[in-house]
Amino acid sequence: MANRHLSRSIVLQTLFEWDFNNEAVNASEVLERNAEEFAPGMGDISFIRGLGSGIIERHKEIDEIIVKAAPDWPLEKISMVDRNILRVGLYELLFSDRSQVPAKVAINESIELAKTFGGENSGKFVNGVLGAVYKEIGEPGKNEIGKRKGKEPVDLSKIPVEKLCGAVVYAKEEDEIYLGFVHDVFGRWTLSKGRVKEGESLHDGVIRKVKEEMGIDCVPEAELGSNEYIASHPELGKIRKQVVYFLAQANRDELVAEKTGGLDDARWFRLADILDLTMYEDILPLVTKAINILTGNDATTPEPEEVPTA
Repeated sequence: MANRHLSRSIVLQTLFEWDFNNEAVNASEVLERNAEEFAPGMGDISFIRGLGSGIIERHKEIDEIIVKAAPDWPLEKISMVDRNILRVGLYELLFSDRSQVPAKVAINESIELAKTFGGENSGKFVNGVLGAVYKEIGEPGKNEIGKRKGKEPVDLSKIPVEKLCGAVVYAKEEDEIYLGFVHDVFGRWTLSKGRVKEGESLHDGVIRKVKEEMGIDCVPEAELGSNEYIASHPELGKIRKQVVYFLAQANRDELVAEKTGGLDDARWFRLADILDLTMYEDILPLVTKAINILTGNDATTPEPEEVPTA
């Protein structure tokens, strides 16, 4: 809708001025001024007001999501135009009424803003960040827009691979078993995981990431399995992320969530409380296998092979 596109442009201009002045201007007054100047005949500007005030109210939360989705780009290094286009897109993607703004509309509108107001690579950058968030939250409204006919299959061999490692961290205290989870800015409890550094073993990577994200020492034990997913990098495009997960033992010391990387909490949970948590679907089989191992119910664990004697 043309009016909606113009409204987003006015909100973007307002955010730019607000950001340029280090948040020291009254954003509502700037919004009203811009609406009067650039859309004098629009009449009803409730959409502009709602979008602008919503973004300002949630901008810190949105900025944390940008940091998580574009870890190689510190927020202050992202151009002011691109940064505020991402704020518009993420607010509509995550917090708006999806019946009014479908997920893919939110993404496409932001890409159009980037092409109009940003630099040469702004469209690709905005698409990469919003695409990464869209995949992370489970592709809401995936079927809102029909699949394109004749779409070419993805050739996985041509997509670069990034190795990651993660862990289901557990602790035993008396007769109770606890699992440690981190909570991210998307509202999900998940497993500690991260990239494996060059020359680093998977075991060492797990030890480092758990220490960074949860603040405790751990000992990786059994390998639980792996998963792979396609992510969008703001600059590099599509990347195959291959994550190997381990069961890792730790003492039930206090957990301290890392303050960067999109995490906002870390806690221990008893096994009886795990079912009440909101988690990503792809980690559920790993958590289930870990619980089965810890409770002695893992039927898939192979028996030790006998070594034949001469």
